[in-house]
Amino acid sequence: MRIVVVGADAAGMSAAHTALRAAARAGREIGVTVVEATGHTSYSACGIPYWIAGDVPQGEDLVARSAQEHRAAGIDLRLGSRAVALDSERRRVRVEGPAGTDELEYDELVLATGAAPIVPDWARAADGGLVEGVHPVKNLDDGAVWTELLTGAAEVGAADRPTRAVVVGGGYIGLEMAEALIRRGLSTTLVTRSRVMSSLDADLGAEIEDGMVAGGVALRTGRTIDRLETTAGPSGVRVSGVVTDTGERLAADVVVLAIGVEPATSLGAAAGLSLGDDGGYLPDPGGRVAPGIWAAGDCCEVTHRLTGRRTFLPLGTHANKLGRVVGDNLLGGDRCFGGALGTAITRFVAGGVHLEIARTGLSSVTAADAGYDVVALVTSGTTASGYMPEAEPIHTKVIADRATRRLLGVQIVGGPGSAKRIDAAAAALWGGLDVDDLAGMDLAYAPPFATVWDALQIAARRLADRL
Repeated sequence: MRIVVVGADAAGMSAAHTALRAAARAGREIGVTVVEATGHTSYSACGIPYWIAGDVPQGEDLVARSAQEHRAAGIDLRLGSRAVALDSERRRVRVEGPAGTDELEYDELVLATGAAPIVPDWARAADGGLVEGVHPVKNLDDGAVWTELLTGAAEVGAADRPTRAVVVGGGYIGLEMAEALIRRGLSTTLVTRSRVMSSLDADLGAEIEDGMVAGGVALRTGRTIDRLETTAGPSGVRVSGVVTDTGERLAADVVVLAIGVEPATSLGAAAGLSLGDDGGYLPDPGGRVAPGIWAAGDCCEVTHRLTGRRTFLPLGTHANKLGRVVGDNLLGGDRCFGGALGTAITRFVAGGVHLEIARTGLSSVTAADAGYDVVALVTSGTTASGYMPEAEPIHTKVIADRATRRLLGVQIVGGPGSAKRIDAAAAALWGGLDVDDLAGMDLAYAPPFATVWDALQIAARRLADRL
């Protein structure tokens, strides 16, 4: 069997190695070829902001498995090679690489092309490239650009390094990059068209915004960027500021593009594969999108467990899981991907502020859009017994359906030790529990870690009482 995988990060390499293990168990001979447009494999994109902040010494530390390790396992890995055309009837992929153009024949094809950062027109120079000092944060090459921009080459003096930054986008990457820039000593403004962390409800979003302001970030919410201001630099035009839709000018030596990502599906779309409303592939629960073609990772839309709807949730957790499902099924397995809840976690730690943020399930808005009769409540408490020095504020929002009491979502914003409580909430959601079940669960207690009724359970109990 000839397997070709397009994309060598989380989903693609998970599928490739799982297929090799399945073949070894079955005593079958397979050949696995992986093509990757960049020069990197199996790395933690989520760790890039922390590399930029200085927590991670170098980009190589984010690589989970090197190219040499993949090849030693039996994978024909081709870096710097881009799949440019797919002929699904003849089962061939045309690839352009360092040695020229090649046509790869396959019995089974895995599309794991991930997602691409959204780059607005205003960020581009006349030649179509990015204006110097303006860049996204998506892969290791981007991380290298940012570390060079912020620290400068060895011969560049500190006086020539940037001091003013604008972050465009208020999601996870925007928040994490604002933290990184503040910690690097840059004066930082974050501009977002809606709110910071708009995937959370507005009441907890306000807690996040207050924390970021206290940590030194200037916020411009409900704003968009109209245009860049530029100046001539040694290597071309570089950014000197941005102008918002209100006409406000914000000086900037660097601009972070954190507007979001979109599925990288042009290869399959050109071959006639179906795409969802968000532009992603639509694999069945086993990962198949067409005869002989599979898809996994951020190029896909996944089924939300609570609504049954397809949604775009680009997260490494889903990519690894669906990649493993596909890898087994390539060899005749019957694994199924269980769907997703949109569970996510991050933090903002800068300027003396330590804020943790987590969510799972539906927000009040998305639950109402899905047809639920929503009831929700925010409960404030502490992460540990109040008499302990570890006690920090925690705000927990529980969202449920009024008629059935079914748990629909949980959001947490608080100090150190707050956010990983979201895993218990996600487990409850995964199992279809109601607010009474969550309130009655047997969770761990000791004064340094929780109150005798944990903050999550207090929030669930109070909402249950209201119901």
